[in-house]
Amino acid sequence: MDEHQTPKINTSLFLVPILYVVGIWLLYWIEIQFNFNFNKFGVFPRSLEGIRGVFFMHFIHSNASHLFSNSIPLFVLLTSLFYFYKEVAYKVLLLGGFLAGLCTWTIARESYHIGASGIVYLLFSFVFFSGIVRKHFRLVALSLMVIFLYGSMIWYVLPIKDGMSWEGHLSGFLVGLFFAVMYRNIGMVKEEHQFTASEFDLLFDEHGNFSPPKLDELAEDKPTNEVE
Repeated sequence: MDEHQTPKINTSLFLVPILYVVGIWLLYWIEIQFNFNFNKFGVFPRSLEGIRGVFFMHFIHSNASHLFSNSIPLFVLLTSLFYFYKEVAYKVLLLGGFLAGLCTWTIARESYHIGASGIVYLLFSFVFFSGIVRKHFRLVALSLMVIFLYGSMIWYVLPIKDGMSWEGHLSGFLVGLFFAVMYRNIGMVKEEHQFTASEFDLLFDEHGNFSPPKLDELAEDKPTNEVE
């Protein structure tokens, strides 16, 4: 995207957000309908078997309340990602999700860690810090909207609630911050205004002293009409 180009809304913008949200609900329905338990496919830290959760944890949820609490911010933040940061959206989502899961596998407590919350915190962090780092007024406004809607989530990167994977939240948050800095010059960036000298400015030299052009200089610059 050109740095001066305004992004346009099209139907494909909502494709990934809809597929992601519908996908995690469908997976939860299958789990309930057929009495499966997919929790064992989540991240189990520092174990060879548990590393598979790096890929699967973001799609598995423990209950409907857990799933519902992630669905709305997922849709909103994914839509914002693909609208404002189209050039890096897939990298942030896919690579960022992998790194968030891997970081969770490295630092978390010995328990199964599941849920799309890591992705939510990844997107929240990336969208918020990208707007601040890029200093583009539209993106700063988006950052302020995100902090207004989901700012209270920041407390859950700390171990303040039992049974919640704060390690997954923290991992997603840090990875999002990392990507916001790494991709700060890609996509919509701050517009640099360039000023051109007017005729009035040309009456002064580089030191600010009044220095009008001389008569012979004006004569040289005056256009002439030649008759053939």
